[in-house]
Amino acid sequence: MSLKENIGMVKEGLTAEEQFFEKAVVTEKFVKKYKNVMIGSVVVIVLVVAGNIIYNMNRASTLNAVNKTLVTLELNPSSKVAQDKLASLSPTLNDVWLYSQAVAHQDLKTLNSLQNSKAPLIGGLATYEAAQNSQDKAKLEAYAQTQGAIYRDLAQVQLAIILMNENKITDAHEHLSMIGIESPLAPVAKALMHYGVK
Repeated sequence: MSLKENIGMVKEGLTAEEQFFEKAVVTEKFVKKYKNVMIGSVVVIVLVVAGNIIYNMNRASTLNAVNKTLVTLELNPSSKVAQDKLASLSPTLNDVWLYSQAVAHQDLKTLNSLQNSKAPLIGGLATYEAAQNSQDKAKLEAYAQTQGAIYRDLAQVQLAIILMNENKITDAHEHLSMIGIESPLAPVAKALMHYGVK
């Protein structure tokens, strides 16, 4: 090798080392400039992951406790301790449980207390059941006028039957005519209008 070639190789080596050190200095400046942001990002990610894990564990624990409480209530429906525990763990599920028991035992007091329930559908269903069990025309009519009432048509049929028993044929016809032809109760309404109400 000649001296010229040796000097060329040394220059190339120095240029490569200079580039390496230059990149190291740029990286160091970048890290110093954004160190707090990077540390904050890592901390936030760790906290989010840890929070999610803790939330899921707590949710699973609550779900297990609710399931055990429901099993206890199935075995002993009159257990006040289990019912209070269910009410504290899941108020909406407690309302569903109370509704099922009130319907099974025709408990008007409980049905009336559930009319303002926060559980989806329970308030409306409890209103209907209380009106139906007490054969209260005003409550049945108010329920039938409620927007989104699930048993609207059934309430109309029940009102018509009550009115038929009171010989108020015109009023019974009026309630039966409110049932649409697409309703599953349309054949019942038609039959009552033809055969039951004359």
